[in-house]
Amino acid sequence: MSDISTTPTVTARLEARFSHQINELNQGKLYDPFAFLGAHQVTDNEYELRAFIPGAQQVFYQDRNQQLRYQRVGTSDLFVLTLAKKRYKPDYELAIAYPYSTVVEQDPYKFSSTLDQDAIYLFNEGTLEQAQRHLGAHWTMTDNVEGVRFTVWAPNAKSVSLIGNFNHWNPTRHPMRKHLGAGIWEIFIADIADSNTDNNYKFSIVTESGERLEKADPFASSMQLPPQTASCVPTKATSATWQQSPAKAWAERAERNAVDAPISIYEIHAGSWKRDENNQFLSYQALSEQLVPYVKELGFTHIQLMPISEFPFDGSWGYQPVGLFAPTSRFGSLADFQFFVDACHDANIGLLIDWVPGHFPADAHGLAQFDGSHLFEHADKRQGFHPDWNTHIFNYDRAEVQSFLISNALAWFDNFAIDGLRVDAVASMLYLDYSRKEGEWIPNEYGGRENLGAIELLKQVNQRCYKKHPGIMMVAEESTAWPGVTDFTDQGGLGFGYKWNMGWMNDSLEYMSCDPLYRQHHHHEMTFSLAYAFSENFILPLSHDEVVHGKGSLLAKMPGDDWQKFANLRAYYGFMWAHPGKKLLFMGCEFGQRAEWNHNQSLDWHLLEQPEHQGVQSLIKALNNSYCHQSALFELDTDHQGFDWIDASNAEQSVFSFLRYNKAKDEHVVVVSNMTPACQSSYRIGVPSKGVYDVIVNTDDTAFGGSGFANNTAYRAEAIEWQGFAHSICIELPPLATLYLIPSSK
Repeated sequence: MSDISTTPTVTARLEARFSHQINELNQGKLYDPFAFLGAHQVTDNEYELRAFIPGAQQVFYQDRNQQLRYQRVGTSDLFVLTLAKKRYKPDYELAIAYPYSTVVEQDPYKFSSTLDQDAIYLFNEGTLEQAQRHLGAHWTMTDNVEGVRFTVWAPNAKSVSLIGNFNHWNPTRHPMRKHLGAGIWEIFIADIADSNTDNNYKFSIVTESGERLEKADPFASSMQLPPQTASCVPTKATSATWQQSPAKAWAERAERNAVDAPISIYEIHAGSWKRDENNQFLSYQALSEQLVPYVKELGFTHIQLMPISEFPFDGSWGYQPVGLFAPTSRFGSLADFQFFVDACHDANIGLLIDWVPGHFPADAHGLAQFDGSHLFEHADKRQGFHPDWNTHIFNYDRAEVQSFLISNALAWFDNFAIDGLRVDAVASMLYLDYSRKEGEWIPNEYGGRENLGAIELLKQVNQRCYKKHPGIMMVAEESTAWPGVTDFTDQGGLGFGYKWNMGWMNDSLEYMSCDPLYRQHHHHEMTFSLAYAFSENFILPLSHDEVVHGKGSLLAKMPGDDWQKFANLRAYYGFMWAHPGKKLLFMGCEFGQRAEWNHNQSLDWHLLEQPEHQGVQSLIKALNNSYCHQSALFELDTDHQGFDWIDASNAEQSVFSFLRYNKAKDEHVVVVSNMTPACQSSYRIGVPSKGVYDVIVNTDDTAFGGSGFANNTAYRAEAIEWQGFAHSICIELPPLATLYLIPSSK
């Protein structure tokens, strides 16, 4: 029985009284639904309860002692109940009768806000480190009721509604509460099933101009499989705080990521490393079972994943993300991704992921014009639009964007305990005139071309990530001569741990692509990198960027006939693994893939049936083994004291020879590279000590597909002064080959 009279006069009075609100609710545009819906004390002795439930035939108030029927207001979907104060119970429920079923639900408009005001203050200030724990969708307890709190930042929206398959994607069912000062909208829904598949949602946003947008949750931890675009409510298990890595794992992480550790990175695109028999992606679990043992067998110390934050278009390879907090569902669930991370760490393999804070795409469900305004991006295209990629650039000067990106960087460490982030396209962030003509960019407040907001953001990200997670790797893909990329921020640097050495990559590939006959005229291209090799903590990258867009494979870049192509590639790898700097090699390059990389298919694994490709793979394994076991090859990668030229000037013969030392200077490796097909049976080089030198790597060995020209595996140093050394050895110098020699331990 209802406490409201159902006479036509009363109904008409209610229609007149609530006509504005009914109209706004019907359009999903009610600005302040919590001020109208739910229970409100209207007199000293009465409550008025209002519920707007599209499709309902009847609505009942019920508690442990009573059930009372709401009155429908006219023909609308608004139902009203007036209740004496003494009969009102705050823990009431709604019994909703639909045409074919009756459901019992909590009234979402009876709950108070549970937002942490201190956290929201920090979010608006630009210093919140775990924004994803306060915004997005989270299981929580509110007024002793369990449910999901949905929260979104949309300060310029006229109204925001939660839509999902739990309310039939109806923007009129769950309009949200706005926190005026923060620009954040919130609603708590108690009646959500704890399901892996059934709880998809978006935010329906009405802009100031009246346009309705449907946006995915920027803070969602998972999203639907593309081409679907909704966010997914996490299960209770995944919504819970992730377990922090045990102290042992943290210690191992710090050890394997240090500047004096051997770091050899295998870069992969998870969608095309291998495919199954139906040309479908391997799952995270399948990658755990196949990729991790493969990487371990070849001796790589780290895996680097190209971006796996959710992205809509496969052809972007992940570099145009829409769900920065969500590991892509292409390969499985959050738990599956965590399984992969754990598999890497169980094998003592570090895991890096590509992080893309430089830009984002214009997809309708993404961040672009999120609430109808330029919220995440700059409004002025001279600052907010990327001409190379037709994407939007984050507004790094906006405090909430800073919180968003800082929190996102930290989330990969907080949630999954990965080893590091490789930050994509740092140069595009640092320079306001990046890839822009005169008049297409706006100088900073001092008239310069430096993007001061981006610089400060990168510093903050690095500072906070290293402080909270010691022992990680923050890696910059930075292609210019920006000073101090890997210097500490308090010394004026950007605070990265490592920087890709793009100069070495460009120069060395230019040299290797030359016919050996003309390499003598390009000798400096292989020696110039040593002029700056210790100015930053460098990684030497042969990445995916070098084997796409018509550039051909690394093997295809090498000159000569097929035998010489393989010999050149092997000699180049030998030179790279001995050159100061950590190593990075893109998948397929380890066995000499012939074709350019194609993201739509698996690598050409069948090539390993051919001995020349097996030989390259065997060489990579041998190089990694020598690199990881010879401290002279890695301990002083970032220190000039770990390197000496033996002869940097033999351009006529295109031979390079140098020494690598360990910290204690009690071990050294002699490295000789012959970059011509000319063999020499007696090539003398100076060496630091007397005794026997063992050959530990010869890229021309028949085991690697080489000619086997040099038969000697050891050489005795003679007391003959040479190249400034008191001793020297006379070695057999194979064609197109690199040799490593060390003092014999026998």
